Amino acid sequence: MFIETETTPNPSTLKFLPGQQVMPSGSREFTTPEDAEASPLGQAIFDTGEVTNVFFGSDFVSVSKAPGVDWPDLKPQVVSILLDHFVSQAPLFAGGDASGIAVPAEETMVVEDDPANAEIVEQINELLETRVRPAVAGDGGDIAYRGFKDGVVYLTLQGACSGCPSSTATLKHGIEGLLKHYVPEVVEVRAA
Repeated sequence: MFIETETTPNPSTLKFLPGQQVMPSGSREFTTPEDAEASPLGQAIFDTGEVTNVFFGSDFVSVSKAPGVDWPDLKPQVVSILLDHFVSQAPLFAGGDASGIAVPAEETMVVEDDPANAEIVEQINELLETRVRPAVAGDGGDIAYRGFKDGVVYLTLQGACSGCPSSTATLKHGIEGLLKHYVPEVVEVRAA
């Protein structure tokens, strides 16, 4: 087995590609060692003591290094952990099930969607799914919809996109421009 790596726009994050499915559906982000206890793989990566974020996408794992850590030192450790995990075909989550799949949006909403806006919210989610999500996944991240209220779309960038120096530009110039073009009711996009 061979684990490929790719750089991301976030210099603190590398994208690791094991050449097979990581998540059967959705995505999952771990921002603390305590969060990562749900996943033996996530926990093993955090156990290096040099990691601040682990993100599972459909076919990749993004890892963010702590300040002061150099990739030439950390990268071989992460590759070794990933190789051990995928070669042994160990379960991704504790208990061997998929219960660790991304938290449902209803539990993480910043604002409650007004039922009167259902058609607008559907258009927003369709654009996020078909146009935005593939682009941010290519950079080692994901995007989570957090609500729509008074013309404002609330989104959370995850994985490599979280904390990326260009994340503001991604939200404001990329995603906001796209949504405003196709959904005239959208006046702004904000990070949530």
